[in-house]
Amino acid sequence: MSQVVERLRETTEPAPVGSPLRVAVLLPCYNEEAAIGEVVRSFRAALPGADIYVYDNNSKDRTVERATEAGAIVRRERRQGKGAVVRRMLADVEADIYLMADGDLTYDPLAAPLLIDRLVTEQLDMVVATRDGEGMLVRRGHMAGNRMFNHVIARLFGPGFTDILSGYRAVSRRFAKSFPAASDGFEIETELAIHALDLRLAVAEIAVRYGRRPENSISKLSTFRDGFKILWTIAMMHRALQPFKFFGVIAAGLAMAAVTLAAPVVVTFLETGLVPRLPTAVLAASVMQLAVLSLVCGVIVEAVSEGRREAKRLRYLELKGA
Repeated sequence: MSQVVERLRETTEPAPVGSPLRVAVLLPCYNEEAAIGEVVRSFRAALPGADIYVYDNNSKDRTVERATEAGAIVRRERRQGKGAVVRRMLADVEADIYLMADGDLTYDPLAAPLLIDRLVTEQLDMVVATRDGEGMLVRRGHMAGNRMFNHVIARLFGPGFTDILSGYRAVSRRFAKSFPAASDGFEIETELAIHALDLRLAVAEIAVRYGRRPENSISKLSTFRDGFKILWTIAMMHRALQPFKFFGVIAAGLAMAAVTLAAPVVVTFLETGLVPRLPTAVLAASVMQLAVLSLVCGVIVEAVSEGRREAKRLRYLELKGA
């Protein structure tokens, strides 16, 4: 490992070029009394110079008390949902490097220096810890959904990630402060990945051990409800970021339907000179009009999307990296 991690120290502002780096460990929590204390202490041991923040999301147990006892900086986010917590954390906390993890003791804190070292030495914007271990065998539905989402995102936005739903990642200040977070729930990881792919940012992955939750710690992720939200988020981001493709597919489908409806009407007209199925002809013409409108919408929204992408890129370039 290089000497990058040795540059960590405490400071109140982003570090100038060449000076030690400030790392913030961000832990969103909801009812993690059983694990949060050990998580904070483990990250403190792995990154002695880092600031460790625990953002409580309306926990009904002793999460706040346990985090405070362990020495974390405890803050609260009243809007329910992991996405809302991540949005607040990235907005409020000032650092050069942001290390995000969960407070359930499933991610290995000993891998934190590796993520940070890779991020800095290769001048990346995000390093994702891909999960490998017994914890991945607990809920097979989550594993199948994760594989499906990885495949869908790779097809729609391009390759780059093999575990988009991992909650353990390091991101640069540039990424954190230019990320327009919109999600409220567990779909936030999907949004992070798509944002990086859309702007063609430098990213990498590192395999880390993924363990089981403590016995009295319960997962908040619902396989079907949150899976549907993630799939919906992918669709909506595809519409927003690649509107010509999105509306183009709709236009192609409508055009094919219109041609299918119109074909027998045209054949009959060519044979007899009559249009006995007038309602079908009107329906085919209407569907074709919708296809044209969809294509026009794609062209217009594509121009708007390009403008938004340029604005996000300029915002990214305005910020200094680690």
